[in-house]
Amino acid sequence: MILLDYDVKDLKLAREGKLRIEWANRQMPVLNLIKERFKKKRPLRGLKIGTCLHVTSETANLLNTLKAGGADVSICASNPLSTQDDVAASLVHDFKIPTFAIKGENNKTYYQHLNSVLDLGPNITMDDGGDLVSVIHSKRKKVLENIIAGTEETTTGVIRFKSMEADGVLKYPIIAVNDASTKHFFDNRYGTGQSTIDGILRATNILLAGKNFVVGGYGWCGRGVAMRAEGMGANVIVIEIDPLKALEAVMDGYRVMPLREAAKIGDVFITVTGDLNVIRAEHMKLMKDGAIIANSGHFNVEIDIPALAKLSKKKRRIREYVDEYTLKSGRKIFLLGEGRLINLAAAEGHPAAVMDMSFANQALCAEYIKKSGGTLLPKVYGVPERIDKDVARLKLASMGIKIDTLTAEQKKYLTSWEMGT
Repeated sequence: MILLDYDVKDLKLAREGKLRIEWANRQMPVLNLIKERFKKKRPLRGLKIGTCLHVTSETANLLNTLKAGGADVSICASNPLSTQDDVAASLVHDFKIPTFAIKGENNKTYYQHLNSVLDLGPNITMDDGGDLVSVIHSKRKKVLENIIAGTEETTTGVIRFKSMEADGVLKYPIIAVNDASTKHFFDNRYGTGQSTIDGILRATNILLAGKNFVVGGYGWCGRGVAMRAEGMGANVIVIEIDPLKALEAVMDGYRVMPLREAAKIGDVFITVTGDLNVIRAEHMKLMKDGAIIANSGHFNVEIDIPALAKLSKKKRRIREYVDEYTLKSGRKIFLLGEGRLINLAAAEGHPAAVMDMSFANQALCAEYIKKSGGTLLPKVYGVPERIDKDVARLKLASMGIKIDTLTAEQKKYLTSWEMGT
């Protein structure tokens, strides 16, 4: 009999969820190596870890690793459309983890679930977007008494917490897991790149070859999306506000132009900026009939959906993840996944092989926080370089790849000023 607190769609889905978790686990060798060590050492014993993450099969394997390390873990969804209901059921039924997540939950339920995790009194928070930390700082300040530190998985969340630090309102330390090289180089570029294209194609079943494919933002996520779209035969156009990133996109072979120009010729638009109202009414008015717009940033604010609704005289759901907006001019614009991150709304998110590295960083940072003994100040920290490189070494080892090491002579040369030309 299950006695723990939970709120999931249907526990009868647990069997399918367990199989999905097992399949993902086969693609996560680094996390498995950490889990084996955690089972023996139990470095997280006595900790309560409250997580606000995408409730997917990959996340389930992170939670099982943390639990193997001795932690009491709980989870709520970091996005209303990203939950895999069968995985949520399995976390409760098979792994006895308090889980509060239902795909498609409304805003009220979403925040009830956030508070359900906080009710369990976490010592460490793991966030994906910053909502858990935001609620703690605004409405659940009593929870701060038990918290040692937290981690953040996304660019969006890191931006929020650095802003809080700058304003002097951040009350506990946050480790920016998102900024680890083994996270953003791989998860953001290869994970977001592949899963975003996957989500667009599952939602629409369109042919990308020959389409004008507009990418909003050329950070690591934008680089990945542009690279994969180009690989599918699309004509990639990049929009940017940063001259260095714009120049890099040009050097990578893409067209770069203002969105007002791209809006006139684009067939598919995808935003990956972390900012709000990237695609606005002024751009929608210029789009051609049949334009497809989607977002792969964390929050559904990058497309000005209220403006789209105001421009429209009719809206209907034409496919499961496609809303057709008929503008007053008669032109149609298709919004995917309600403007939420399309790779999880319409697909399954990042492949487990890249989440393996991101979640390895999460697990090792939880261990680092425990070892720090509450000595970290309330600011945003990067992932220690040692952890980042350990994850890379473990990943290479799991792939059967060996690399060279410096000789004693080479080490001396790199650390000496006497040995010149």
